Amino acid sequence: MEKAVTQFLNYLAVEKGLSGNTLESYGRDLGKYAAFIETRGLSDPRDVKLPDIRELLKHLSESGLSSRSVNRAVSAVKGFHRFLLAEKLSDSDPTEILQSLKQGLRVPKLLSGSEVDLLLAAPSGDKPETARDRAMLEVLYGAGLRVSELVGLKVSDIKFEAGYLTVMGKGSKGRAVPLGETALAALQEYMDTARPAIMKGRASPYLFVTRRGGNMTRQGFWKLLKQYAAKAGIKKDISPHALRHSFATHLLAHGADLRSVQTMLGHSDIATTQIYTHVELSRMKKLHKEIHPRG
Repeated sequence: MEKAVTQFLNYLAVEKGLSGNTLESYGRDLGKYAAFIETRGLSDPRDVKLPDIRELLKHLSESGLSSRSVNRAVSAVKGFHRFLLAEKLSDSDPTEILQSLKQGLRVPKLLSGSEVDLLLAAPSGDKPETARDRAMLEVLYGAGLRVSELVGLKVSDIKFEAGYLTVMGKGSKGRAVPLGETALAALQEYMDTARPAIMKGRASPYLFVTRRGGNMTRQGFWKLLKQYAAKAGIKKDISPHALRHSFATHLLAHGADLRSVQTMLGHSDIATTQIYTHVELSRMKKLHKEIHPRG
């Protein structure tokens, strides 16, 4: 089982170009799958049959996982068995008729415009790290990036004169995203004085760096975001993704078309982007109910 999983993950990395984060998720889900089939006295995926898969779905559903997490695990297992069949490592696919669980509309956590303003104003002071943090927050919200994309930015990705940045997204797909004047100004300030002060003559291709000379990590930025949210008086338990969600929702609220938002977010399927139209519709319904005299 372990050998087969390793082969599948290598295939996803080399042939499909999946990111490290996605590969880690697949590895975790398939690790749980391997542990499950072992409890049924199986060690070879070729011996798994449809009743085992049905028990797997029941086990996942009763384990307290959300339908989203169950569906992600099911997707990993289905992909694994399709790979085994295609590579002639198995004679059948026991997951062929396995269906994903129905899941309700998942409304993402959002920040209001005023909350975004408070958060972006939170990094104050003259320290080089403060200018870096201010630039990171401005770029995260200004471009709607994933946190992995933010910390992975290179100096060469920023096109100051043209007013945009290039980013490598999921599946090694590149895209160009425009940046507003405020984000560009924060970046320019960081590049002119703060970054050289942090690096102290050292070299790094990465845009956002630490005193050690390496690039900022996802975990490191997450901690900074929590600190600035607390400083701004924001009570919501926010994550870097909340700023990405807010970016998309605020664009649509101000008249952006769905296709443009899809391109800026790097979504391969417009159905993924459509969640934000539902968010905006929910907000308008709430506003109508609160304000309209016959609401």
